[in-house]
Amino acid sequence: MSLMTLIVFAGALMMAAGSPGPSIAALVARVLSRGAKDVLPFLAAMWIGEGIWLTCAVLGLAAIAETFHAAFVAIKWLGVAYLLYLAWKMWFAPVETGDGALPEARSGARLFFAGLTVTLGNPKIMMFYVALLPAIIDLGAVTLVGWAELVVTMFVVLVAIDLAWVFLAARARLFLKSPRAVRIANRVSAGTMAGAAAAIATR
Repeated sequence: MSLMTLIVFAGALMMAAGSPGPSIAALVARVLSRGAKDVLPFLAAMWIGEGIWLTCAVLGLAAIAETFHAAFVAIKWLGVAYLLYLAWKMWFAPVETGDGALPEARSGARLFFAGLTVTLGNPKIMMFYVALLPAIIDLGAVTLVGWAELVVTMFVVLVAIDLAWVFLAARARLFLKSPRAVRIANRVSAGTMAGAAAAIATR
């Protein structure tokens, strides 16, 4: 891939990924309610999910995605259901700051599942890779090395943007000192998570 092509791809992805959407809303809500300490599985799943969509676009699987539309709809609704479940948990989350308020160790697998379903079922992400990307890059001329270069570029952009969101949300969380403030943050996070679910469901 030429440097200019990678720059154009990175710029387009930066604009798409940087604009708040259901995935970013879910990520910020999670960090606000539970902190950034255990959010890596969710982030990793988001990045892997985008890598899957990028690979599908490069391999010309848009038609296959249409053929298996029902499967992607099922993934979408799984993501919606899980986001609503997380919203419910956040709404009724305890406001104590002791160890009892920390998530269980095995919650990493659930976070990964949530991140993957949200990303694979997000129409905004799907449209970027399946519909918009072919207008930016001649996918028919992408070699294995070119695909690898696109994947690396994608990860660099997503890591930078998503970690910036995590940092901002974590900084905002530092102001949550009183139980009342924690309760308000939990309720706001629950509303944000439910809004992300609604945004995915209505697209």
